[in-house]
Formats: sequence, C-alpha cells, structure tokens
Amino acid sequence: MKIALASPTFPASIADGLTQVDKLAKDAAQQGAVVVCFPESFIPGYPLADHQLEKATPEQLQIALNSVCEIAAKNAIAIIIPMDWYEGDQFMNVAQVVSANGEVLGYQSKNQLDPSEDQLWVPGTKRSLFEAGGLKFGITICHEGFRYPESVRWAAREGAQVVFHPHLTGSDISGKKITQWGHNQSPYYEKAMMMRAMENTIYFASVGYAMKYQEATSSIIAPDGTCIAHQPYGETGVIVAEIDTEKATGFLAKRFKPELYG
Repeated sequence: MKIALASPTFPASIADGLTQVDKLAKDAAQQGAVVVCFPESFIPGYPLADHQLEKATPEQLQIALNSVCEIAAKNAIAIIIPMDWYEGDQFMNVAQVVSANGEVLGYQSKNQLDPSEDQLWVPGTKRSLFEAGGLKFGITICHEGFRYPESVRWAAREGAQVVFHPHLTGSDISGKKITQWGHNQSPYYEKAMMMRAMENTIYFASVGYAMKYQEATSSIIAPDGTCIAHQPYGETGVIVAEIDTEKATGFLAKRFKPELYG
C-alpha cells in the first residue's frame, strides 16, 4: 500500500491552511495513498516567532476539523491533521485522525512537550493506535519522537506498522540550508528518524513544513533504516511511497523486556 506526507508552506491563516490541505490531500489521493499526514500544529500553524498567528477559538478549530472531514471524504483518503485543540479547559497540541469516509477516529496528543512549549500547551497523558485502509499506525509529535523513543516503541509493540511523526524543524528567517539527506554536518533530526525505524523494525514517516532554512525534511524510512522517499528541501508538495507492511514486523520492539527496568 501507499502512504503520503504533505509538506506545505506555513499557513497564513486557518483558511489558507485548509486550502493547502485540500490541494495536497487531493494530490496524495490521486497517487493512490491510503493516508496522508501533515506537519505539527498545521491548523492554525505552529507558534513561531517567524509568523504572527492569532490563537484560534474552540469553535474555529471545530469548524476547521469539519472541513478536513469533508476533504477526506471527497478524496476518499484518510488524513492526519495536527492542530491545536481544546479538551475541556485544557489547550493541547494534537494530531486528529480522519478516516477516508470523513469520520474522526480520535487524536494523539503531544505528551512530551519541548521545554519551550510548557507555557503554550498542556501535555497529554494517553497513547493511541489507529487503523485506516488496513494500515495500523501510531503517531508521535515532534520533540517526543526525536527525544523520547519510548513513544514510538509503544506503538510498535502494540502492532503499529508505521509511526507518523509530524514535526517542525527550521525557520523562514535564518539558518543553514541543507542539500543532502542525513549529512554528518546536518542537525541530528534525520538520523533520529532512521533510528526510530531501525530500533523498532517498522516504518517511520516524519513530516514537516517546507521552509527556507529546514533542519530536516519530510522522510519515509523503511524498517531497515533506509530512507525510501524524502521531499526536496524547501519545496512544498507531497511524497508518496509504497510500503511492504509484511516487513514492518516490530520484531526488535517486541523483544524489549520492560521488566528489566523496574
């Protein structure tokens, strides 16, 4: 089966973000993908100093999610849409999962916040597994996937064939331009992607924004650590890769012995 990662530009507004979701989800569906994932907090956009964003209301976020459901149903493709979200009085960073029929299957919260995010969101407390089009997958969001490999191992041990990893790394204002995937002088992010796949024997699909100065790019990593597809740096678009779910055995993850660690 095929999976897709969408690398949009930073949204100027919720409306602009939904326009990009519509375009990129259609592109992924036309290439035969069963699911497409977008970058971290894409609706309304990650709170960077690079961009000025207004905090969205619960009503605005619900309307946006409803629109994503319509896009998914129209294109018959499952969509992972990371967004800000209110759960009661708690403001959270989550990734909503919408089926190809336009049904909300639930969300994965960001449970391990970056220290810089402690004043932005409330961390979640649960991990979830999802299924769409016969594909079992988990989700880990940015910092927790890069720094807390346990978040990926949990999903692999529960039977995930892929873990999707929406993230944001880089800037539109300043930084160093990368030209070679996994270069030894590049930041560690792409090496971490490779390790999350290898150490669990599953696919790892990490997706970020198209930015002027990216520190990593959207990448699909096979269970043996091979990067089978990645988006050109700084370019918006969709990458689609065919994966062999039989190779996503979770073999190494399932050999883990948690009882040895108390």
